[in-house]
Amino acid sequence: MQLSSIMTPDPIVVAPDNSVHHALGILLRHGFRHLLVTEERSLVGVVSDRDLFRNLSPFIDKLAERTRDRATLKRRIHQIMSRHPVTASPDIDTRDAAQLMLKNAVSCLPIVENGRLVGIVTSRDLLASTVSRSLPAA
Repeated sequence: MQLSSIMTPDPIVVAPDNSVHHALGILLRHGFRHLLVTEERSLVGVVSDRDLFRNLSPFIDKLAERTRDRATLKRRIHQIMSRHPVTASPDIDTRDAAQLMLKNAVSCLPIVENGRLVGIVTSRDLLASTVSRSLPAA
């Protein structure tokens, strides 16, 4: 099975100059764990929920919150994103994609074709495809 059959096409993306607050809102609203960072449909990075939470002050919305805690929400995505992400093409096999993810210790693969972002596959997508293939036919 090829990645094109399980990828999420045209994923929601953020720009490098978007704020952490903006990206956090998208993640929370949609239940995502990864956001791809693009400039003119070209992939420039990936930001995960862990990246965001690691860069936010734990005192936001707490009694002990200070101005500098709230300022962490104003940081820009390019300051915390992972650059040069591991990518895959839509025509590679899901097994090869899983091996690529394990080898590089990543939990998502941006799908790139002809230098342009066309989709995303996450570890959850790979697991779901494995389970659906192993279920007996009804």
